[in-house]
Amino acid sequence: MRLIGLAVILIVTLTLGPLAVEAQKTAKHPRIGILSASSPPSEPGWQPQRSPFWQAMRELGWIEGQNIMVERRWAERRPDRLPALAAELVQLKVDLILATAGGETWAAKKATKTIPIVMLTSLDAVEQGFVASLARPGANVTGVTSMTTELSRKRLELLMEAAPKISRVAACNVRT
Repeated sequence: MRLIGLAVILIVTLTLGPLAVEAQKTAKHPRIGILSASSPPSEPGWQPQRSPFWQAMRELGWIEGQNIMVERRWAERRPDRLPALAAELVQLKVDLILATAGGETWAAKKATKTIPIVMLTSLDAVEQGFVASLARPGANVTGVTSMTTELSRKRLELLMEAAPKISRVAACNVRT
């Protein structure tokens, strides 16, 4: 599994950990709301439980339908539906919203200021306004960011320390 996947699993586990203690007292299972702009996979026999993410969650003791509930909302490639779907997850009182990308994170952030939001990926979480800074995200959004101005500066500093005789550096931002 990729490093980003492991980071997200760690974040989700740390966020749900305190809820598990409470769930044992009340027999209420924590609920994750997953918000995605895409459509559900249509391959025959597709089962979300077989994904590396859910396999790792099971290894950590989180089993969908047993001690954790999952509410999935798909925008079917219609980003204009994201705000309503995020609001629906808030109405369901999920314990955590897992936002699969930037548009989903933005919709979830507008829908709630109290439910924790874990963004799976963001090109620049600070620049996009999801978090105040990488060191202190603030508010209710956390997760993974891949390319930020802060990280770019730090990478350049490390490169200059490792190879002080470098006089030119080129960078390329490839989006797939």
